[in-house]
Amino acid sequence: MDIKDIQNLIKFVAKSGANEVKLEMEDVKITIKTGKGDKQTIVQTLPAQQQSILQSPIIEKPIEVPVKDQAPEVEDENSKYITIKSPIIGTFYRKPSPDKSNFVEVGSSIAEGDVLCVIEAMKLFNEIESEVTGKIVKILIDDASPVEFDQPLFLVDPS
Repeated sequence: MDIKDIQNLIKFVAKSGANEVKLEMEDVKITIKTGKGDKQTIVQTLPAQQQSILQSPIIEKPIEVPVKDQAPEVEDENSKYITIKSPIIGTFYRKPSPDKSNFVEVGSSIAEGDVLCVIEAMKLFNEIESEVTGKIVKILIDDASPVEFDQPLFLVDPS
């Protein structure tokens, strides 16, 4: 498990709202705690065979990682927009086919029922239609990227 995996795990636990998560594998033991102090603690130990190789004793010391309060700023900035989310798991495509133009661009005006993108799931191409009228402010997914259920795809300004 590398540092990027650990960072992703910390982010996941912070978003999930869990108070404590323990993960034990053959060579790594991690505990992540979230609390009232808005800090996360990670405790990582080496396996017994690696500890015996080292000359000095290993002292477990929690690493304090402050939780960043960036999410509320982003939410405040985007709260006036409507988020269009993926109704299915699959691959996101901005075009109906490789030789055609994109369904929508940033700044495009859309009406209810307009096709915004296509999501391929199990070799079926599903057109995703707008449920709102407005203007595309941001496209949150790159073309030909995998998407999860309920993952945000577009931000729409309804005014």
